[in-house]
Formats: sequence, structure tokens, C-alpha cells
Amino acid sequence: MTSSSNQKIARAAGTVMIAIVIGQLAGLVRSMIVASAFPAHELDAFSAANRVSETLFNLIAAGALGSAFLPTFTSLLVTDNRKAAWKLASSLINLVTLILCVAALLAAVFAPQIVRYLLAPGLSADTAQFQLTIDLLRIQSISAILFGIGGLVVSILNAHQVFFVPQLTAAMYQLGQIFGVLVLRHWLGIYGLAWGVVIGSALFLLIQLPSLFKLKGEFSPSLGLANPDVHKVIQLMGPRVFGAAIVQLNFWVNTNLGSRMVEGSLISLSYGFMLMLMAQAAIAQSVAIAAMPTFSAQHALGKQDEMRSSLASALRGMFLLALPASLGLMILAHPIVSMLYQRGEFNALTAEMTAWALTWYAAGLVGHAIMEVLTRAFFAQHDTKTPVIIGTVAMLLNVIFSIGFSRLFSTLGWFPLGGLAFANSLATALEATALFIVMRKRLGGIEGAHIAQGLAYASIAGLGMSLALGLWMQVGGGWNRWIVGLGGVAVGGIVYGLVMLALRVPEIQGIMKMVTRKLKRG
Repeated sequence: MTSSSNQKIARAAGTVMIAIVIGQLAGLVRSMIVASAFPAHELDAFSAANRVSETLFNLIAAGALGSAFLPTFTSLLVTDNRKAAWKLASSLINLVTLILCVAALLAAVFAPQIVRYLLAPGLSADTAQFQLTIDLLRIQSISAILFGIGGLVVSILNAHQVFFVPQLTAAMYQLGQIFGVLVLRHWLGIYGLAWGVVIGSALFLLIQLPSLFKLKGEFSPSLGLANPDVHKVIQLMGPRVFGAAIVQLNFWVNTNLGSRMVEGSLISLSYGFMLMLMAQAAIAQSVAIAAMPTFSAQHALGKQDEMRSSLASALRGMFLLALPASLGLMILAHPIVSMLYQRGEFNALTAEMTAWALTWYAAGLVGHAIMEVLTRAFFAQHDTKTPVIIGTVAMLLNVIFSIGFSRLFSTLGWFPLGGLAFANSLATALEATALFIVMRKRLGGIEGAHIAQGLAYASIAGLGMSLALGLWMQVGGGWNRWIVGLGGVAVGGIVYGLVMLALRVPEIQGIMKMVTRKLKRG
């Protein structure tokens, strides 16, 4: 039965990964188009303004409500209480819509104060960039409402083992922004990109509705204030909201500090973090999203041994995939950023700053991947307090690290934005370690030897890959940036795969057998 659960997660993760890769490719195209279309000072304003709508979304609907809602909703479904499950879903959709409408309105009204005192005090109040940030903030706050509803629909579909369509939402969001740049920009300038965010968030919701309607759920207009299941979700959500607020505080601190640095620092941080997240999304989110409904069902049915095995397999997979991705991004940061973005308004200095941010963000990729899976395991156990407590300590350390390392990097003559990225990586690694220790104690072990063996395989293959990439960078130093970047990705992937085959890693052998079977059938 344990093997069946692991295979179920693996199949779902493969489906999710395909959809996520599509979304990430759309995001990559969007970022390339945006980078070449607008100057750095406009993109800094856009990046700062977008922080407010992202914060509203993450506090209310994304990590907070989703992490509390999905386990409760799944528990009702697996215990054959479908009517109660849909009453819960209806009530929360109504509540989220109401709360986000009020929050978005308040953000629009107090936009000048938010930008001046909280978000970007480095921008002078009498500059055009300051007013631009306010205008963009007001437009983009609309997207938080649409994202909030869409985020809940994602959880509903995931609970029904529907993964592909919900993960295509990211691609729809990117397409909205691409439309804003390619079409609306000619009339509205950077405001076209802001309206593209709103259009993308609408597509984020609309693409899911056909799949939602197929489930034939019974929706009601009630807020469910007397519903005990709603109370349970809100109770679980409380600590998670606090934790999400602490995480968002770190992003606000980075925006605050970045606004005081050289022009282009905010967008460089944003693009460097985005490139790291692209790898993290394809590697970790696919597994975590696919695993959470299974973890939730295993916990609801009291199958702790199965959950232990499933979690161990997921964590081992994170090491096998995330470690080479981390090393590759760090070594190839400059050619990757150069080939993707250095054109039009995105000059060589901004490209260098973005590569520097990516280098330090990529150092934390393994920590981000491990944490993504572990937090889902806690949420599946209806425990939102433990990740929040650990995350709060980690993010407070992150704020301290951000201030300290940015000053240290500046003293060393390095771009200080690298200190902000390194602070994030270090704090995330500490958070992932603490979560692992607590979960290991709770489950009576997580097959540590099995996970450690996977880490050893990844480390040996990663070392071989790093040596090959170092040689590639030396040989191809004067070559075209596309050849160096794409060639480096190919060289790194081939060398890592060959070493893994030589080590006879079971996961690689399993993939090879599956491919062989399919080829024979064909």
C-alpha cells in the first residue's frame, strides 16, 4: 500500500511538473519581454507596487487559507461527508471575496502612505517614480481579489486529485502580462503592464471554472459564521496568517532596503529570485502539491507508516533534483542572465546585478525545496503552528541577516543586494533544518539512511557536474552568450545524468525501465 501511495504521488508530481514547466516557460518569456521594454526605474516602481497585492493574496488565500482549508476539506471528502465539504468551500469563497475587497480598497486609499513610510522610503515623495509606484499599486490591488478566489479553487481541485489545470493558472497569469506589454504598452506605457497583471489574475481564475463545475458541488451564498468546519479552518489559519505575515515582512524589508540602493536593485532582486523560483517550482512545488492530498488522506486514516515512507521518498527526490540545479544556477548565473535579459532597456550593469542576486539566491535552492515538502506534511497533520513558530524565528533572523549582510557586502565593495539574497538563503536553510528535526521526532524517524544515501548520490554527481561546468566556462569564456549558457545547461545535465547512471541510483534506473517499457509498447 505504501508503494502504491508513493507511485500515486510520483504520477501526480509528473503531471504537476509538466504544467508548472509550461507556466515557468511562459513566465520566462514574460520576463524577457518586460525586461527589454521598460527602463530600470519604471520596473523598480512596478516591482515595489506589486508587493502589496502579493502580500494580500499570500496572507488571505495562498499559503494561509489554502494550507488550512485543503486538509480540512480533504478530511471531509475521504470520510464521505461531501455535503459538509462543499458548505465549507462555499463559505470560505464568500469570506475571502469580502475580506480581499475591503483590503484592496484600503490599500488603494492609503497607497501614498504605504509607499512613503513602509514600502519604498528610498523614493523621494516629490519624484515621478514615487507617484508612479502609487498609481501602479492601486491598479494591481484589484488582482488580489481574483487571485484569492482562484487560490481556493486550486485547493478544491487538488483535493479531488485534479492537478494539471490548476497549475496551468500560472501560465494564464503570465499571458495576461505579455498581452499588457505587447498590446497595452503602446497606449498606456508601464500602466499597460499593471493592467496586464489584472487580466492575468482574471485568467488565473477563469481557466479553472470548467473543471470546478464538473465536480458538481453545491454552492451557497452563506458566510458560514456558525459552521464548525469554518471555525476549524479559521483556527488553523490563525498561526499560518501570522507566519505568512512574517515571511512577507522579509520581502517588505528587502524592498525597503533595495529602494535605498543603486537604481535597478529592486528589479535585479526580483528577477534573480524569480529565476531561482523557476527551478524550485519545477522541482519542489510539483512534488509538494501532488503529495499534500496524499499526506492529508494518510493522516486522516491514521496511516503514519505510509506517510513516513511517502515523505522520505519525497525528501530524497528533492536532494537528487535540487542540489544539481542549485550548483548549476550558481556557476552559470552570468551567462544565463545575459542570454535571457541583456537587450533593449536591460543593460549590462543590470544584468550583472541580476546575476549576482541569482548566485546568492540559488545557494538556498535546496533549503527552499526541502521546506516546500516539509511544510505540506505539517499542514496535512492539521498543524499550522509548528511551521509558523519555526518560520517566524527564521524570518526574523532573515531580517537581521539582510541588514547585516547588505552592509557587509557593501563594505567589501560588492553589490549590497547580494547580501539580501544570501540572507534569504541562509535563513531558509536553517528553517528547513529545524522543520526536518521536528518532523523526524514526530514520525519516529523519516528513513534517514535512505535520505542520506540520496544526498550522497546527489553530492557525488553534483561535484562531477561542477567540475565539468568550471572547465566549460574556462574554455568558452569568449564564446557567444547563448552557446555558453545553453551549452552549459546541456553539459551539466549530461554529466550529472551519466554519473547518476554510473552510481546505479534506483530512481534513475526506474525512469530508464519506464522509458524502455513505453518504447517497447510503441
